[in-house]
Amino acid sequence: MKKTSKIIVSLLAILAIAIFQFCATSPYPAEVENALKKAGDNRAELEKVIHHYQETGDSLKLQAAYFLIGNMDGHSFIRYELLDTSGAAVDFDVLSYPDYKTMVAAWDSVSDAIGGMDWQRKETLEDLQHITANFLIENIDYGFRAWHEKPWADYLTFSDFCEYVLPYRGSNEPLESWRPYFFKKHQDLAKRMSDPKDPIEATSLINDDLKTWFTFDPIFYRHPQDQALSEMLQNKKGRCEDMTNLAIYAMRANGLAVTSDYTPHWADTGNNHAWNALLDRSGKVIMFMGDEANPGTYHLHNRMAKVYRKTYSLQRNNLVFQKPEWEKVPRWLSGKNYADVTRDYVDVSDVTVTLTEPVPDSVNYAYLCVFNDGEWKAIHWGKIEGEKVTFTDMGRNIAYLPMYFVHGKLIPAASALILEKDGTIRPLVADENDKIKIKLVSTTRRKQLADTDGIEKAFFKTGKAYQLFYWNDEWISAGEMIADGHPLIFSEIPNHGLYWLVEKDSRREERIFTIEDGKQVWW
Repeated sequence: MKKTSKIIVSLLAILAIAIFQFCATSPYPAEVENALKKAGDNRAELEKVIHHYQETGDSLKLQAAYFLIGNMDGHSFIRYELLDTSGAAVDFDVLSYPDYKTMVAAWDSVSDAIGGMDWQRKETLEDLQHITANFLIENIDYGFRAWHEKPWADYLTFSDFCEYVLPYRGSNEPLESWRPYFFKKHQDLAKRMSDPKDPIEATSLINDDLKTWFTFDPIFYRHPQDQALSEMLQNKKGRCEDMTNLAIYAMRANGLAVTSDYTPHWADTGNNHAWNALLDRSGKVIMFMGDEANPGTYHLHNRMAKVYRKTYSLQRNNLVFQKPEWEKVPRWLSGKNYADVTRDYVDVSDVTVTLTEPVPDSVNYAYLCVFNDGEWKAIHWGKIEGEKVTFTDMGRNIAYLPMYFVHGKLIPAASALILEKDGTIRPLVADENDKIKIKLVSTTRRKQLADTDGIEKAFFKTGKAYQLFYWNDEWISAGEMIADGHPLIFSEIPNHGLYWLVEKDSRREERIFTIEDGKQVWW
């Protein structure tokens, strides 16, 4: 019995020593220690923040510091450079032109002369390795001050505060102080409000101020580097990313729980979009557009396959945390800081697909894609289970294509499909044995019109060549016609397919369509 007791005592002693050694080597929460290791030479700056709040005895601010540091991995400033096809830098300042049209003409001229040019990432400055203690302490102190002093912020939990008020950046812009500027600018806002406890009214008033001096300019589509506050104060213009970031600065500096939601690729047109979202007292999110439209007045008019929310915290369910380290995925889907909020915006359904193309070696995931700017682009992912894959919460009334990602490229995994308004799935398989004649009036969605003599109007450029394609694991040409002012009639076209009519030498921004009851239906 004594021998057994001695063994137990010895084991407890060993366990106590192990716990002591672990605590001695890891005085911080595990996620914070992991971040500090990745900070390298900048670890000392981050530890200054921790020690500062340990010494002041403010346990809640210490937890806020842990939140920011523990979730900092992946947040960064991305600098771009304009390169030609050989990798040489191109001296072209998009902001030196008076308007978008003039800039694009100059861009095309230079690009044609040198054989093409595009923006590429030059460097990524990780916050963990560059952020300073003074910057973080200022951000935390001003964040808490707004949370505690602003009457419209009293409903926010600490969790809400950490995710929607505390974060110091909106996207991949340069690190720059912005809280003191906007806190001071709107310090008397409550006195002008009919209900000082209403976060919607506070957001609207601050947004009204932003509207007086900052606006959207498409020229910034060719300026991919996100602007810092000092740049926005100087340029007074930007793209939607800048607009949402500016609103985030102004709102968060005043204790308003604001973030940015976005769709990476519109499902029925080109490009993408981001807008702002306010967490109100009911716990619901109300969208608005920074510098443009207030909460309750903003509307989205295109179809969305997916809506994601930018988060500061790491989202452990994201693909980057699920996949094997060696498996490559489409770049933006490898992000660590976005959450799927599609069902908050549109009707959704899960889409289960039987994979008809062989699964490539070492591929564990498939992607559901939408057609955007002339190509299929991945919008969501699903894990392959045997010959099937399920994509969750997909927006309805949209054309999709399941694909694999192999050697940096997307390749078909199954036939295209329509996810109907009622959630049913309609495969789109061009039937080579069932040929039809089709009449086409446009390359994109238009309001159907008729001339005064009752003849259906066609929206083509007379004398221009138009080529019709249908999808069968790739775009296959079904013929070419010259527009003569009338609808284009193509014969011997495979039935039940997905089609694409492209003007010769265009930017390939034309939309895909099906033929239903003899008419073009746009997707």
